[in-house]
Amino acid sequence: MDGCLDGVSEGVPRLVPVEGESVPWPGRWSPLGAHYDGHGVNFAFWAEGAEAVELCLFDESGVETRVPITESTYHVWHGYVPGIGPGQRYGFRVHGPWDPRHGARWNPHKLLLDPYARAIDGEYVLHEAVFGHVFGSDDTIMDTRDSAPYVPKSVVVHDEFDWQGVPRPNTPWADTVIYELHVRGFTMRHPDVPDHLRGTYAGLAHPAVVDHLLRLGVTAVELLPVHQFVSEEHLLRSGRVNYWGYNSIGFFAPHAGYSASGTRGEQVREFKEMVRALHAAGIEVILDVVYNHTAEGSEYGPTLCFRGIDNPVYYRLRGGGRYYMDYTGCGNTLNVAHPQVLQLVMDSLRYWVTEMGVDGFRFDLASALCRTQHEVDKLSSFLTVIQQDPVLSQVKLIAEPWDAAGGYQVGEFPALWAEWNDKFRDSVRDYWRGARNDVRDLAYRLSGSSDLYEDDGRRPYASINYVTAHDGFTLRDLVTYERKHNKANGENNRDGTEDNRSCNYGVEGETDDPAINQVRRRQIRNMLATLLLSTGVPMLVAGDEMGRTQHGNNNAYCQDNETSWVDWDLKPEWRSLLDFARRVIHLRRRHPVLRQPAFFTGEPVWPDGLPDIAWFTPQGRQMTQEDWFTPARALGMYLSGRDIRQRGPRGERVLDDSFLLIVHADPDRMAFTLPGEPWAREYDLVLDTTLDGDPGARDGTRYPAGTEILLDGRSLLLLRALGNTPPL
Repeated sequence: MDGCLDGVSEGVPRLVPVEGESVPWPGRWSPLGAHYDGHGVNFAFWAEGAEAVELCLFDESGVETRVPITESTYHVWHGYVPGIGPGQRYGFRVHGPWDPRHGARWNPHKLLLDPYARAIDGEYVLHEAVFGHVFGSDDTIMDTRDSAPYVPKSVVVHDEFDWQGVPRPNTPWADTVIYELHVRGFTMRHPDVPDHLRGTYAGLAHPAVVDHLLRLGVTAVELLPVHQFVSEEHLLRSGRVNYWGYNSIGFFAPHAGYSASGTRGEQVREFKEMVRALHAAGIEVILDVVYNHTAEGSEYGPTLCFRGIDNPVYYRLRGGGRYYMDYTGCGNTLNVAHPQVLQLVMDSLRYWVTEMGVDGFRFDLASALCRTQHEVDKLSSFLTVIQQDPVLSQVKLIAEPWDAAGGYQVGEFPALWAEWNDKFRDSVRDYWRGARNDVRDLAYRLSGSSDLYEDDGRRPYASINYVTAHDGFTLRDLVTYERKHNKANGENNRDGTEDNRSCNYGVEGETDDPAINQVRRRQIRNMLATLLLSTGVPMLVAGDEMGRTQHGNNNAYCQDNETSWVDWDLKPEWRSLLDFARRVIHLRRRHPVLRQPAFFTGEPVWPDGLPDIAWFTPQGRQMTQEDWFTPARALGMYLSGRDIRQRGPRGERVLDDSFLLIVHADPDRMAFTLPGEPWAREYDLVLDTTLDGDPGARDGTRYPAGTEILLDGRSLLLLRALGNTPPL
């Protein structure tokens, strides 16, 4: 090279000599990443073990210019290149020792992404040159082929975005209803979204899509991973892709494949426009983030970024440094215990909050982020730093409280954290399919899982209640299949869990039998209503409210097709289910007694009150200690609207209707006596899951207190208690 870059002509960098040197200006060591100031770009790149670093700039035709970075401060290699700006594609080459047996995998023949890149452009092409070692050989033998033609490039971004004064919704935890969705799959089949916007951030922001979310009543969308990701080698070789996206390679960059407007920084603006549109509708945006591992996989994986920058720092190593510790089941584990790696994660999280506008995070395999040497440590630096961070401590934080190496920590995360509660999932599935003969565990789940979260000072909203998630059967498949059917994944049906806790009610798969289909639809309504009427934070999966099926595939991570995409063409029975879901969500929203932020005590809150919660046998009497240990298939839960522990913003008493929830999982009919005074003088039927059409068909049906009603098999009733609530 004969000079430094200066000027941009139609996006193509040109060279001019700078005092005969081939180095950029010194620049600054902070902040990390590429930052444009209106005249040029400052590059700052942390690489502690590097012997030399080259900045690689690519013109429109893909021609590479290498610029040696000679300044290093605190292990940050930095330089300022005048005359280039937003849209400039770049990467780095890092020189250092090659000694894989001891963890050293520096290879300057491999172009590396900037870990702080705000945007990433270009496809990852599976080619032997993308591997740091000779592919198919001993991983200690260096490959000297250039990987640049086959790997994506970092992009300089400068985006002064106008949020137009749209505020964050700041929905209280207790009022939150989460809707887990896939950016691409949610709109790929939506008839009202233009073809060129389907599967994109802009598609998710389309008015027809936002209208569905509003009419459904959810308050937050939880997006499956939108960090830039690539697909694994075995998928690409078989013609499939990583559809879910749990294979991140760029922790600051919105995935370019979901952009309708471009990939040279346009994806950043489009993502922000999506967030702004959702916020304007009062809907929060939560990201499912994957910091526990990266797309580089095991020691046999490609060299795309971290491995080539400083392998011993970025990853947890074993066997003297040659092999990777794998707590994630994905080949490697990010070494968040190292200060620089921890800084990367924290900087990324703050960026998504402060610059991209998101409202919270769900941390995939969060236990892996909390490991010190080997054990999960609740005092880990990761949890400590988030706890004191003035930005991150104020957003919604959700842990998937386990990892792939036995780090099961449900109920063990500290204050500020909510958790995916798989005990709720398992209990509700088991109860409704008839696999439990007691109701003790179900009662804990209905009332907020105090057994898991109360002892450490958390609230019921620490429990993210769910029956289904992206991983596993859909709600429709849960009542249609007893076995997984994953052959389309190409792994001979070996992938995916065997522990589905499902029931097909007589036939494996879809059937024309009207009796079986009636039972299946009722069971969907039972589980959906149980989810939405339980204390805690409910999470639905996109499409469950419309009977979405994956045809028995319980691990559709590589199915970027109609198996995974939401089907918006609804038959009447599924339109009825959608109406039912809307009804129950809006019922929850209208009544604070159904979404309480404090645990129940079974005692009155006010002198004129009743116990805040009471449990009833089918005989209409309160449960005794003995009753809890007696097999039972029906249970009544009474919530007193006169005894809500929360108070209004000025300390005023909050009053609501009182409700009696009755759940009956047995397939046979049974009698249930409605509790008499003081619980109620009469009851008004609000919800009945036995109705297979109009969910409001029996609205207004009233029963005097003490009436013995006949419960249909596999049914759920919600009744409003009348005559016991003081006037508002």
